[in-house]
Amino acid sequence: MPGCNAAFKDGRPVAIGARLKHCPRIDTLGFRPNFFDYSIQERQALLSARRILYPTAFYAGLFNTMGKPTFPSFHTYTFAMDKIRQTAMFQMLGIPHPDTRVFYGPRQKKKILKQFSFPFIAKIPRGSARGQGVFLIKNQTDLSEYLAKKNPAYIQEYLPADRDMRIIVIGKKVALAYWRIACKNQFKTNLSQGGTICFDPLPEAALDLALLTAKKCTWDDVGIDIVMSNGRFLVLEGNMKYGTKGFQKAGINYKQLLCDMILNNEV
Repeated sequence: MPGCNAAFKDGRPVAIGARLKHCPRIDTLGFRPNFFDYSIQERQALLSARRILYPTAFYAGLFNTMGKPTFPSFHTYTFAMDKIRQTAMFQMLGIPHPDTRVFYGPRQKKKILKQFSFPFIAKIPRGSARGQGVFLIKNQTDLSEYLAKKNPAYIQEYLPADRDMRIIVIGKKVALAYWRIACKNQFKTNLSQGGTICFDPLPEAALDLALLTAKKCTWDDVGIDIVMSNGRFLVLEGNMKYGTKGFQKAGINYKQLLCDMILNNEV
């Protein structure tokens, strides 16, 4: 937190979340759910700033209602860790996406095997990350175990592939892109699940699709996962809480990159 009121007098960028606290030219105030717990000067800085950086999910909607821009955008927060909303958006916008359906309640779930044949993918649709809520359903036993979790059933066609693409879009440009390769006998490519990074060039069509997806969904800080199947590129999902191991492996200082992009008005 800034140590004196002077920090608020020169029009410097103001942030709430901790992502930019390392950047001395940006005033990071920290998250406080009670607005009046901010000092008078801090409140004035938040209310008078041209936009708020990393407002957190709590404040993003509030600033959006006030008409104050944020980075990341309000919509970036809205779709975070919600596969159901993302799938609906992809379908409405015509963004290529694996065949996916959501089944609610016991009656709908009984229809899963009328829509999908084994094997298929089932996911925990909200709040899961790092590949922990993704399951390959090979038989009725697998399906029963998944349905016992009492979530809406998020079912997706299985696309056999040993790799996919992680394309990180910050602002309106690709900040980093790489292949994620699954380890042997594993269908998940997540780095936390044993996947590895490969920096072989990605197809331009995949990069263009990632940029188009981010633009249409108004996401401006997102890792978009794309898989190639039968000659087509399909968007799997958008990850708003993407990891930074790819930047580290590429020799890029992610924190400095982000700080520079903001201060140079690239986002």
